[in-house]
This record gives sequence, structure tokens and C-alpha cells, in this order.
Amino acid sequence: MSAGTKQLALVALGSNLGQSRQIISGAMASLQQLSAEPLLKSSIWRSAPVDCPPGSPDFLNAAVAFVPRAAETPESLLVKLQDLEREFGRQPKRLLNEPRPLDLDLIAFGNETRSKPELTLPHPRAHLRRFVLEPLNEIAPEFVFPGQTRSVRDLLSLLNGKEQVECLAFGDVRRREGP
Repeated sequence: MSAGTKQLALVALGSNLGQSRQIISGAMASLQQLSAEPLLKSSIWRSAPVDCPPGSPDFLNAAVAFVPRAAETPESLLVKLQDLEREFGRQPKRLLNEPRPLDLDLIAFGNETRSKPELTLPHPRAHLRRFVLEPLNEIAPEFVFPGQTRSVRDLLSLLNGKEQVECLAFGDVRRREGP
């Protein structure tokens, strides 16, 4: 499967509570069950928390792209993602962006758009966040979010913030910072 030939669901994974690496790996295995084809999986990345309560631990982040099963909708997929978060220990929110064992964000669902309180597609801040774009760039660099004109690769190249991420692929840490 290539990112440019099929309707893809893009999901960002994050964890900053518990055994984050194992949680993300386990979540990726569970996400495979939602896909009609093998998942495209990014490396695992480490990032500093963004817009989180003071003292929040670093996140491990990743992304997957997959072809949704027949009859799947963005809304039905969102319910499955929320169920999966709970399976991995996510509790109801007490604070905005508090530490959590698993956060699954539906970033895009093909060319679908939504603007509802429970679901906005594409994710409204994905194109601004290095911790989302770096993993997506590994698996779907040519993907263009609905409403955007630039690919993931191009959006990533335009980021100029000081957000730092580290790729933890194969035990080799490569630091990436804003240009």
C-alpha cells in the first residue's frame, strides 16, 4: 500500500504515562485490526509536552496510516479509537492535556471533513505540530490534508517553531529541531 493510492485514515499516537513504548506498540497492534491492509507505522518519537499542565512528562509519539475497513466512517472509527484508549488505561479527563497512557487522535480520514464538537477533520492543529508531522512524514509524506494545499512534507519544512522532537528508531537517536 502506498500513501497516495488509497483513502487513508491517519492516526497520531501519544503516551506520557506508564510504559509508553510498550503502550504505543500495543496500540499499533490493536489498530491493525481496524485496517483492511497492513498498517503503515512510523518510528517512535520523543517530544516535550505542548500546552500541557506544568511538570508533565515528555511524550512518546508515533503515527499510523491505514485503509479503513468497508463501511467505516470517521465517527465509527473515533468511537473505536476512544474504546482503545480506555483499554490502555485512559481515564476521563480532569485537566486539559493532562498526562495519559494513550492518546489517539484521528488526524484525517481520506478527504472527509467534519466540524462537530466531538470530531473535527482534519485535526485542526496537526499541520502546526512537529510531533505529529515528523511521524506522518515517514509514512505519508505526500498526503495533503483536506483544505490544505501543501503536503505533509512541505508543511513540516515550513515549521519554524522551537519544538524539539527526537526519533527513537532502532536505538539511534537523531535530534530534529526547527529549521
